[in-house]
Amino acid sequence: MTISVRGYAAQSASTPLGPFRFDRRDARADDVAIDILYCGVCHSDLHTARNDWGFSTYPVVPGHEIIGRVSAVGPNVTKVKVGDHVGVGCMVDSCLSCDACEDGEEQYCRHGMTLTYGGRDRVDASPTQGGYSEKIVVKQDFVLKIPDGLDLKGAAPLLCAGITTWSPLRHWKVGPGSKVGVVGLGGLGHMGLKLAKALGAEVTLFTRSPGKEDDARRLGADTVVISTDPAEMASVSGRFDLIIDTVPYAHDLNPYLPTLARNGTIVLVGYLGPLEPAVHSVPLLLGRKALAGSCIGGIAETQEMLDFCGEHGITSDIEVIAMADIEAAYARMLKSDVKYRFVIDMATLKA
Repeated sequence: MTISVRGYAAQSASTPLGPFRFDRRDARADDVAIDILYCGVCHSDLHTARNDWGFSTYPVVPGHEIIGRVSAVGPNVTKVKVGDHVGVGCMVDSCLSCDACEDGEEQYCRHGMTLTYGGRDRVDASPTQGGYSEKIVVKQDFVLKIPDGLDLKGAAPLLCAGITTWSPLRHWKVGPGSKVGVVGLGGLGHMGLKLAKALGAEVTLFTRSPGKEDDARRLGADTVVISTDPAEMASVSGRFDLIIDTVPYAHDLNPYLPTLARNGTIVLVGYLGPLEPAVHSVPLLLGRKALAGSCIGGIAETQEMLDFCGEHGITSDIEVIAMADIEAAYARMLKSDVKYRFVIDMATLKA
């Protein structure tokens, strides 16, 4: 059996998203059926809709920052029950048996994670479709519990922007006494500031825009450094244990390398592609510094992040939009005209 679902889809790289009806599978024994309440809007949604990465298949329903309510469960489901508020992030399956999956890092599955949209179901090979829709069906292993009291709208971006910055903070063991830099103040960057500060770190924002200082401090930054000012960059030379670079396009990393402490790391979380200009190796060698990358986070780590946010009252700063306004939101997102994440109220899909 299948479930007929309404959604919004891109039919090609050059056409605007529009209404689209498609079929979801009926819940299998270990599946959870979810009525979608809210879905965050990520840069990846836009890149996929426009085929910026060259591997989009159409039609595609974007959306991987999903908050909903459980409407049905398969007979083998023990993790959640009907009526629970739950989340679904960037992946909906993996092999669950390779070394990465057994270590709780399903996003690095040796056989490839199954993406929430633009992927293929591991059982029937049907295309996966995302959260710009009224319902979704997901294996219970990839469904996350939303803590009681956490604002559901503001929690949606935690499923991508939140975990993308939380994972490196945890991997590099950030805590009290750590000195953390965040490059860029967008959907990812503002979550990086909030989470690093809540973990007890001393937090600095690197930005090209002097006008962002007040907002950065409100979000958790102790210091703001204008990255185009050589004197300000020199003033933080050798300071940072970890720099999380959230910029989603090619940019020069070389000015940031001298700001790393000995054994410090700069981790890329926002940009996919070749580095331009080339990274100069001398600052890396002279101080055993590292350039690294990080991709979202595993399911257990994502649940840890959600629970932490529940304990500390952390959600994303959002602007709620109607489904029909998605193209206008994409245009504004390209101009960085949002503080700091769009979230679709899926009740507006009925209109």
